[in-house]
Amino acid sequence: MKIGIGLPNVTPGTEGRRLVGWAQRAEELGFDSLGVIDRVVYDSYEPLLALAMAAAVTERIELVTNVVIAPLRNTGMLAKQAASLDRASGGRLTLGLALGGRDDDFVACGLPTRGRGRRLDAQLGELRRIWQDTDIGPAPARPGGPRVLVGGDARYAGPRAARHGDGWTMMVGTPADFAAGIEVVRGCWTAAGRPGTPATMAVFYAALGDDAPHLVEKAIGGYYVWLGRATACYIVGNRGHLRGTGARAACGLRGRRRRRGHGPALRRGPRPARAPRRGGCARSLAGPPATRAPSGCPRLGRRTPGLALG
Repeated sequence: MKIGIGLPNVTPGTEGRRLVGWAQRAEELGFDSLGVIDRVVYDSYEPLLALAMAAAVTERIELVTNVVIAPLRNTGMLAKQAASLDRASGGRLTLGLALGGRDDDFVACGLPTRGRGRRLDAQLGELRRIWQDTDIGPAPARPGGPRVLVGGDARYAGPRAARHGDGWTMMVGTPADFAAGIEVVRGCWTAAGRPGTPATMAVFYAALGDDAPHLVEKAIGGYYVWLGRATACYIVGNRGHLRGTGARAACGLRGRRRRRGHGPALRRGPRPARAPRRGGCARSLAGPPATRAPSGCPRLGRRTPGLALG
């Protein structure tokens, strides 16, 4: 098992020097990876740019997008950006990709949300082709391109990962959710005839110290309240000390104090498939792209629930 920490690219007001210092300190302390997430309509740094800043001041630590919202991006440009970062960092990029769940991000980019599942499917295959067979450069440091993890509900991300990826990432959820998701993804992997085992990654939140209630209020109450009462309450475990009226109203919270060592989980449907805010751990065994679709795992339908949220 490897343990990572999130780079604060979505902490409002973060200065560039803090990102750089955070990356350096994370490597000094022995963390295995730095993770970033993706938003458009938010006070945040673009994830690949944030990781490029981190790459420039580090030598060893893995650089992880968990996740980049792939359907918001031109596939050719995404392939070039990822290959550039992988090459410049000496092969340290792990590219987590998912659908995204916030309509305002798509509106801001002039793109429809409808059809994003089919678009992601096409992008996953096209990225591999570009990294292997086209003149779009530079060539990634690793043959075939960066390691690719597919985020989202394991029932839907599993078949995608088995066809085109190197594994699966669960952005937010409980250990039990993660264990159940791993079984689904491994079933898809085996059904697709992939050798070895898929890489798996999970993200958990923690709020520590005397100011933990304040941290929860800022980082979770404000960031996820848009999802509504049930989901926001699930994330904060109904214990948040959220003074903001929007977050408080959404959860029906009464200012109870927060326990230290909080690790929230977000669920929406039978399986979680959500985005990170911090950290990440990964265990990786990559295999070649599958040449046939999985037959022993859930099939993708026309609709794709379990969106991975940035």
